[in-house]
Amino acid sequence: MTALDMAPPSVQQAQSVWRLRWKRFRGHRTGMIALGVLVLLVLFTLAAGPLAALWGIDPDSTDLLSRYDPPSADHWLGMDDAGRDELLRLMYGGQISLLVGLVSTLIGGVAGLGIGLSAGYYGGRLDALLMRFTDGMIALPLLPLLIVFGAVDLTKLGFSSEFAHSGAAGFWRVVVIIAVVDWTQMARLVRAATLSLKERDYVLAAKASGASPLYVMAAHILPNVATPIIVAGTLTVGRVILLESVLSFLGFGIVPPTPSWGNMLNNAQELVTTAPALAVYPGLFIFITVIAVNFIGDGLQHAFDPRSSR
Repeated sequence: MTALDMAPPSVQQAQSVWRLRWKRFRGHRTGMIALGVLVLLVLFTLAAGPLAALWGIDPDSTDLLSRYDPPSADHWLGMDDAGRDELLRLMYGGQISLLVGLVSTLIGGVAGLGIGLSAGYYGGRLDALLMRFTDGMIALPLLPLLIVFGAVDLTKLGFSSEFAHSGAAGFWRVVVIIAVVDWTQMARLVRAATLSLKERDYVLAAKASGASPLYVMAAHILPNVATPIIVAGTLTVGRVILLESVLSFLGFGIVPPTPSWGNMLNNAQELVTTAPALAVYPGLFIFITVIAVNFIGDGLQHAFDPRSSR
């Protein structure tokens, strides 16, 4: 007898559901390939620190005599326009770009989840107010809004000049900007699911037994909207990485010398004819990452769809 057989029926049912979903995801070939590619990308970026220590190379140190050096045994992808190791900067830049995607999606997802749950559960004037606010955010032109937010001088908001021009400030600026504008889809999705779920018998029974609204939302509604949240969140990561790349490409994102794939692409835009590889490498990594994340989202949608045959 296995541990699953000895578990309570509710635990067995939950585990069997997740087993079925994993089986469906494994049957989605492109989703599994994309998951493998994304895992390799994450391992590739995490290897930056150990490789830099092993090779004794500082990815931010410049050597103008080595500008545009071709690939060699010591520098596998050659050197950039400032004489820095291109491979290590791609690896460190990947850490920033992937982290921006995950953190921005998490913050925006929590905000959208709270707004969507509140609007769908309470309804009435609160629902109307929150949804009109959401519609207003959707109606705003996204790219100009991102550029305006990105151009805000942090020193005028009380931050020190040292912090305002640091890599940490650039990272959190991009995370906050994207999180502020990229929660609307999650909010509308959660609201629609909540409107349907709050009329179910088990929710009505919980209300009749005197359960608080917070408990009902946390215990009965939230677990049942997890499926669309996971799928939408996965697809959002790819979109956020593209937004970070656009901001950095326009000069309003991660501040050099801290690398990100977006600002590396921005730095290489004037070198397309003289050193095209410096633009190809970060652009290719952005493309592969976004495609992989989107295919994983498709695989999760297939896995969580109860109408899937396998």
